[in-house]
Amino acid sequence: MITKPFACVLLAMASFAAGTSAQAAESTCVHLGEGWIRFPAMAHMAGGFGRIDNACKADVAVTSVRSAAFKDVSLHETTLVDGVSRMREVERLPVAAGKSVELKPGGLHLMLMDGTGPLQEGQRVPLLLGLSDGTEVRGELVVRKP
Repeated sequence: MITKPFACVLLAMASFAAGTSAQAAESTCVHLGEGWIRFPAMAHMAGGFGRIDNACKADVAVTSVRSAAFKDVSLHETTLVDGVSRMREVERLPVAAGKSVELKPGGLHLMLMDGTGPLQEGQRVPLLLGLSDGTEVRGELVVRKP
């Protein structure tokens, strides 16, 4: 016989688990398109490019990026200040509802650090974009010549 307190605990645990899995669900309205890595790439560092599209009804922000092919992946922005090129890490990349953000050489881009092996032209590198709402977006970068 299940008592009321025990049933309440079970219901609470089930709703917590459902909420957690919903937050970890993959977003279907945010997409990484035309993703690529410049070839040839250095073994310890490469740049990742492409376009992040937000077809959602709400703004989102990319707050993390990871890939099994690299020990460290982060968003960076290159700017020109007084004729000097400067690069800084971007902690949060907003993408407005119905808009896109382009990752390109000389601007916003992914820094792919400490690769797990050499990259080959044509290789497909999977990655995950973490969004501010807790969802993740699967993407892919293809190693190619610019």
